Amino acid sequence: MTRRIKSLTTINPLTITLYLTLLVIVIFLIAPSFLEIVELKTLDLRFKSRGVLQGTDAVALAVIDEKSLDAEGRWPWPRSKIARLVDCLSDDGAKVIGFDVGFLEPDENNNISFIQQLESQLKDLELENKDLERFLAESKILADNDLILAHSIKRSDPQVILGYFLHMSQKDLGYEISSGEIDSRIEQINKSKYPVVQFPPGEDFDVELIFDAYAPEVAIPILNQAADSSGYFNMIPDLDGAVRWLPLIIKCRDQFLSPLSIQSVWHYLGRPPLIVKIASYGVEGIQMGSIFIPTDERGQMLINYLGPPKTFPHYPITKIINGEIPKGTFKDKIVLVGATALGIYDMRNTPFSPVYPGLEAHATIIDNILRQDFLIQPEWIKIFDILAIILIGVIIGLVIPRLNAVRGILFAVALFIAHIVLSRLFFVNYGLLFSITYPLTALGVLYVSHTLYKYMTEERERKKIKGAFTYYVSSSVVNEMLKYPEKLKLGGERKELTVLFSDIKGFTTIAEGLTPEELVNLLNEYLTVMTDIVFKYDGTLDKYIGDAIMALYGAPLDLPDHPAKACRSALEMIHALGSLNNKWIDEGRKPIDIRIGINTGPMMVGNMGSKQRFDFTAMGDSVNLGSRLEGANKSYKTNIIIAESTYERVRDEFICMELDSVRVQGKKRTVRIYSLLGYKDSPEIRLAMVNQFNQGVKAYKGREWDEAIRIFKTITTSEPHLYAAQVYVERCLNFKNNPPPTGWDGVYDMVTK
Repeated sequence: MTRRIKSLTTINPLTITLYLTLLVIVIFLIAPSFLEIVELKTLDLRFKSRGVLQGTDAVALAVIDEKSLDAEGRWPWPRSKIARLVDCLSDDGAKVIGFDVGFLEPDENNNISFIQQLESQLKDLELENKDLERFLAESKILADNDLILAHSIKRSDPQVILGYFLHMSQKDLGYEISSGEIDSRIEQINKSKYPVVQFPPGEDFDVELIFDAYAPEVAIPILNQAADSSGYFNMIPDLDGAVRWLPLIIKCRDQFLSPLSIQSVWHYLGRPPLIVKIASYGVEGIQMGSIFIPTDERGQMLINYLGPPKTFPHYPITKIINGEIPKGTFKDKIVLVGATALGIYDMRNTPFSPVYPGLEAHATIIDNILRQDFLIQPEWIKIFDILAIILIGVIIGLVIPRLNAVRGILFAVALFIAHIVLSRLFFVNYGLLFSITYPLTALGVLYVSHTLYKYMTEERERKKIKGAFTYYVSSSVVNEMLKYPEKLKLGGERKELTVLFSDIKGFTTIAEGLTPEELVNLLNEYLTVMTDIVFKYDGTLDKYIGDAIMALYGAPLDLPDHPAKACRSALEMIHALGSLNNKWIDEGRKPIDIRIGINTGPMMVGNMGSKQRFDFTAMGDSVNLGSRLEGANKSYKTNIIIAESTYERVRDEFICMELDSVRVQGKKRTVRIYSLLGYKDSPEIRLAMVNQFNQGVKAYKGREWDEAIRIFKTITTSEPHLYAAQVYVERCLNFKNNPPPTGWDGVYDMVTK
């Protein structure tokens, strides 16, 4: 038989390159979130590979750490203690003090409450004592911690910047604030506004690009009035939860507000001209005197982290207020005050550490500005990234089709590494952030596509052969032969396998009542369903013998559970036959019944035949026994009989009823056989009946004829379809009248195949 197979349509490799490169560019422009996260992780790797950098000595951190909490008590502390910290830093010559903590509520002071109660009591008792009233008034002033802190801030030499935060939406806040209240709060942080916002002349700018806040949560008025300025300490994490960018501008109503870090540096440098520069595409950056701070179009600055936590010096506040820090430590420095103690500090996830104080993130931004050490990702970098995608696509498209598999993968790996090294070089030396993920995505997609294309064209003939042979033998056999060509020779090997034989009951009679066309259609439909089941459970179709099927389990593919797979196939064959019969009855055709025999044992398996033509098959006594067991179903009117060798391997998964001990025709060896009924969890199988039948077989083999007759008759009454019980009743009656000879072993000699 010859079979014409159409050739595959030829595809030009350059066409593949063009379309896939365009696809990656579209993906790059759309920027799906999962690839964005991968790109962010490559930035983290660039930070870590660069190592730790040395920062400026202009920044110091006064920290609320565990040592300070142990010495000064739990947080929050009385504001008088914060006032003492301001005084100490002022005396030591600090230039700017920035608070990364919020003084959002009045200080809870029990002394003031007590004095107020005394004043109220005196008033109620109508007692007048001018000296006592003056004393209480003076005591109230001395006990007002908020007033004490305000006085310390006012008289301090360093310029004090208070921190506040912004509610980005009403939903985040959880309730609505009146418009007047929002305006009042904005007025209190008036010093946090940018002095100048420079819009592009004659062009419209979409202010929606800039982060828009709902309302500020500010320090209490007495402290806001005393402080030199204030700045927000909001940080907005990336998709993966890490903080890599800080918005240098957040809009609230029509006001453009600045962060704590910008305000701290601005006052440290003597408040030079401070301008927000906005271009037509978005925010260009911040001009602070001679320093230009680049941002993205939304006004975010990429934080150039220097290293892990404690890159900047930490000074416990308890040591500062108790005079344990050397004099001059804070002279002419920006001192940021915040918490680092576990449980109260502002924990952030950063490229260097998942546990990083927010205080140090602000210090890093200040350091970046003072050293003008910025990481930049300008708009033109996107053009470079697109060119990199195109260049890699062209290189892959031209080179990979001309190389073999080994050289191709080595070239792709070399190109992969080269792009990573080049991107890291620009990052470390010039602070430029080129994309790594998208060009490498283009490389991977194009390499895999060209490799697959090459494989498809080179393996075309193998696919033709496989497609043709699959019609005649199991696809598993074809795959095995393609994988191991040396098996395409005569000979075999000895293996333990499971063989399954199935046959249609009374097929000759059925065939006589059908036309040749009807018979062929019936067989085709039946054999298709049964063969699909064999393949479903990894069986190998050995051959069709008329209406009979012979299948192997465990060869050529090794299957450790081949007995169980054969049993599953048999049960599903019976179930599928029921569906077929229902269909045929509806079509006016007669139903059929099948018999199945299964045996497990050693067999010779391999390619048998002549040098000109051979088949993959199995031979041996174990194969013959499987065929005999299929025929044994006639004697008991059962559907599935399995040998003891199979039963021992599947007894934990299936319900089997011991049917008999027999010697099949032409064999001397005794075989115990079982009727396979179903799975262990099958609700329709009566286990009590199975146990009762097994007791009857035991009584039969023990020559207890009357007991065996009683048991089997009871079964026949409740299970009339179980013909095997009737067989035993007849045998027992016969042996009762004609007892078997001495030494009888209970084995039944089968006289039919």
